Amino acid sequence: MNLFISLIFIMEKTIKIILLFFIFSLLSYPKEKSNPVDSTVTITISAVGDLMCHQPQYDYAKTKQDSFDFNPVFRLVKQCLEKSDFTFGNLETVTAGKEKRYSGYPLFNSPDEFIKSLKYAGFNLLSNANNHALDRGEYGLRRTIDVIKGNGILYNGTYLSQNDRDSIRVFNIKGIKLAFLSYTYGTNGNIVPKTKDYLINRINFDLMKYDLERSKLISDLTIIFLHYGSEYKREPDNYEKKVVDSLINFGADIIIGSHPHVIQPFKYFTSGTSKIKKGLAAYSLGNFISNQQWRYSDAGVIFNISLTKNILTNDVEISGVDFIPTWVYKSRAKLRNEYVIIPALYLMIDEIFKYFSDADYSKMFRSFSDTKEILLKYTTE
Repeated sequence: MNLFISLIFIMEKTIKIILLFFIFSLLSYPKEKSNPVDSTVTITISAVGDLMCHQPQYDYAKTKQDSFDFNPVFRLVKQCLEKSDFTFGNLETVTAGKEKRYSGYPLFNSPDEFIKSLKYAGFNLLSNANNHALDRGEYGLRRTIDVIKGNGILYNGTYLSQNDRDSIRVFNIKGIKLAFLSYTYGTNGNIVPKTKDYLINRINFDLMKYDLERSKLISDLTIIFLHYGSEYKREPDNYEKKVVDSLINFGADIIIGSHPHVIQPFKYFTSGTSKIKKGLAAYSLGNFISNQQWRYSDAGVIFNISLTKNILTNDVEISGVDFIPTWVYKSRAKLRNEYVIIPALYLMIDEIFKYFSDADYSKMFRSFSDTKEILLKYTTE
């Protein structure tokens, strides 16, 4: 009898997860009519929110003295990220080296292996413009860039020189030229050395307008990654709205936000200054990985945007948007404690699900539902 009940229990959970697969795979927005296939090219870019590394995360990732392995954290989302032509997110920590002492909040310093795992997961670009970029001063900022570059990942938002800052990042992806700009509201009071403002991009309306004007001359569209807003608020505050609206007026095409550590809504917009007919602003993509285990902050999202270019007219449009909710599982699996990012599209075939409790399933399903609710709030068109 107990075996029978257990089988029913497993079947119920399997059915729930399979249903989730169909529900969330249908959460894409209708693609606008485009030109014949032979005259267009389409790419998909993926964005995630905050990539954090608190002390429990690197404690769990430790394999031996001064050796860490974060790859298992990303093993279930790796395929989702690698399917895109270009994947980016906000690196909210520094890698100043073990000599500067590893630490979590409030002054982060993570093992180099954390960035190595982001390469494994499929990230192409990391935005460093955030309030923790100077947690180990200028040295930590510069060494973090070195570690990012050493792992074959691109960086943006923090820089090594004035010339580096003034060089707009433009990436030609299958013939579509994307410019990336990144800015943060501040640095937690960590001082930017005088005469070295170039080290990090801070939100400054004149500067952002200037950068946008330059980026529009050399790209098909411009994507801006912002670090701003009120932490743990599920709706954008007045400051977020002001910054986003200003960037729309300046000519931004796509705006992606982070810092609130929870997912906020996104919206489409039209602007006479944008290069595309319909732009998109996602106020906050929440935490992709962190040790913040309470409701809403344990939720993330893989935000996918399809872009189509008419190679005859050079016109570019957003031809599709979909998202994959994610949830951070933290518990004991096998013989060790670990963190694993669980995507909503993943069926119950990984052994990690063997270790889920009833409470884990409940939190996961609730998280996926919360994400669906907030991301569809302004976008029921």
